[in-house]
Amino acid sequence: MSIAVKICGITDFEALEAAIEGGADMVGFVFHPKSPRAITPEDAAELAQILPDDIAAVGLFVDADNGWLDTVLTHVRLDLIQCHGQETPERVEAIRLEYGTPVMKAIGVAEAGDLDAAAAYLPVADRLLFDARPPRNATRPGGNAVTFDWTLLAGKSWPLPWMLAGGLTPANVAEAIRISGATSVDVSSGVESAPGRKDPALIAAFIKAAKATP
Repeated sequence: MSIAVKICGITDFEALEAAIEGGADMVGFVFHPKSPRAITPEDAAELAQILPDDIAAVGLFVDADNGWLDTVLTHVRLDLIQCHGQETPERVEAIRLEYGTPVMKAIGVAEAGDLDAAAAYLPVADRLLFDARPPRNATRPGGNAVTFDWTLLAGKSWPLPWMLAGGLTPANVAEAIRISGATSVDVSSGVESAPGRKDPALIAAFIKAAKATP
């Protein structure tokens, strides 16, 4: 089994090149102004130009309206739209139909009952992402370096591909994969030297650790 890896919150060529050279399967660009990893559509377009065809470009949005989606997608060709806010199933379906681009819906998890929210998105999304529910005082829905109980996912299955996120690092990703059964993982803050500053060595170490997990 080969673990798929997404490096999210890319903002510069050095980090992008580390992701490419390390063997990432997806890279994420954050189009959420409150995030320290936020990037402009223009800058994302420049970075995306060097992406090989076999690495997917993912755009992370938080409760974005069509105006913002139009602006971003006019500049950047995205392979996947990540809805990381409070988007309803109806909104996810509308985005998918309007833009003709696959959509991944993030589900915040802190306890077993949180997984129930996934059911409503199964008919309208292409992928699911299970992330740690943000702390009460958080200003953003992801990238908070918080983990959740991975045993909540153990033995679970959904008819859509799903990805694990939330506080993953090079040191804990192998354990997270083994416990949760995830076949895809997503990292952002766990490969940074400071908020919003990706560390190429940590990116390489994370990808290596994830892909070496049996």
